[in-house]
Amino acid sequence: MKILFAAAEVAPFSKAGGLSDVVGSLPKYLEKDAEIAIFTPLHGCIDKEKYGIKELENSEMWITFCTSPQKFKLHMCKLPDTNINVFFVQNDWYFTPFHEVYPKWMDPEYEHERYIAFSLATLEYAKQLNFRADIIHSNDWHTAMIPLYIKANYKYDEFWNRAKNVFEIHNLAYQGEWFESVLDFSNMRKDIVFNEWGCEHYGKVNWMKGAINYSDRIVVVSPRYAQEILTGEFGEGMDYTLRGKTDRIVGILNGIDYKVFNPKTDKNLVKNYDVNSLENKEENKKKILEYFGLPYNPNRPLIALISRLVPQKGIDLIRQAENDLRGMDADFIFLGSGDYDYENLFIWLSNNTSNIRAYVGYRGDLANQIYAGSDFFLMPSKFEPCGLSQLIAMRYGSLPIVRATGGLEDTVTGYPLDNSTGFKFWRYDGWDMKEAINCALNVYKDKFTFNAMRKSAMNTDFSWKKSSEQYLQMYRELLN
Repeated sequence: MKILFAAAEVAPFSKAGGLSDVVGSLPKYLEKDAEIAIFTPLHGCIDKEKYGIKELENSEMWITFCTSPQKFKLHMCKLPDTNINVFFVQNDWYFTPFHEVYPKWMDPEYEHERYIAFSLATLEYAKQLNFRADIIHSNDWHTAMIPLYIKANYKYDEFWNRAKNVFEIHNLAYQGEWFESVLDFSNMRKDIVFNEWGCEHYGKVNWMKGAINYSDRIVVVSPRYAQEILTGEFGEGMDYTLRGKTDRIVGILNGIDYKVFNPKTDKNLVKNYDVNSLENKEENKKKILEYFGLPYNPNRPLIALISRLVPQKGIDLIRQAENDLRGMDADFIFLGSGDYDYENLFIWLSNNTSNIRAYVGYRGDLANQIYAGSDFFLMPSKFEPCGLSQLIAMRYGSLPIVRATGGLEDTVTGYPLDNSTGFKFWRYDGWDMKEAINCALNVYKDKFTFNAMRKSAMNTDFSWKKSSEQYLQMYRELLN
């Protein structure tokens, strides 16, 4: 079985969100059962020397989009600790000039052109390499063009006409919608794809709708979210289309790579620990509090939030409850970047409160130190397809405080149930979030219960082993 993964970001090379962790981890667990190739853009932020990324000989390729000829080159290295080839598509007009995976203030049409170009180049380079994939696994709207190309432009192409398309929805809120004219740029068969059974959505092109209609399987990153997106509340205007494809939808919970996220071996920590040496976790708490200029008190809990600062992540609830947070007998550390309004909120709180500190930006090493140093981890998401942060937090013994939605509902066992691993609230409301935090603070005073919950969280298995078996079963069903 040959599987081609295509994604806008792949850890550890490029990372902006959970998508990169999935595409950088899942293939490792499929390697023994399949031959895998991963294609991703060569973003300007990727360190070629660090990862030994080399340009392939004679890889230069020209593709004309509408009247715009574009030059591509192909680079390659191995996914760390595997024998899996990762191919990086270079284009000096669309990707290499930027030192972010998703640059801010990007012109929308240009953003669409970037991923159209990448998607078509991926299919053409796979042909050049003679990598005839049985399964093409596309991820989110950035590569949603691939199933459309396969069903339209490559319909009678002997190389691709037997390939099965798997499309994975990591976040339905970002669908890739633009005007019909973008199809002229793509060289796509408009007469085939631009209709209500293709990518036409209320008079515009919607790449995700096209991928949903043209894929053989639609993977959603948690079972709960797979149910939620069929409703008007969470369907983002795509629920009607999805309800017509329920026979193709599969909900598979994301995992995390326990070789990467392991407090026993993490080199970013001041002192390593595991479930049997939780006393060492306190040293990491002292260090992170010192880094953020907060005093250490063994009886005062530390609550962390690490997130993209966008409306989905529930940052509005922080604003609603800010006065209550400032008065709590707890410290808060926030890490993230995104909407300037939310960034300014975090900066203001950091500058004007005695117990809240923020780092606007993202650093992987600092994030791991915060996971290790915190007692609780706050995720008040408005909706959450799966969420990886709560899984990492549990691995590091930081108990999640979450709104019970999507993958958060699937992965966190709320107090006071048996083997509780965190705390839940249901209404999207700042008062409810505050009450969940107060519940956590009360449990913190009961060290026996608190430590029992931490051990339950750390012992819960969210590795890729179980999830990868579900992916393999799905691939085999498609091929049979």
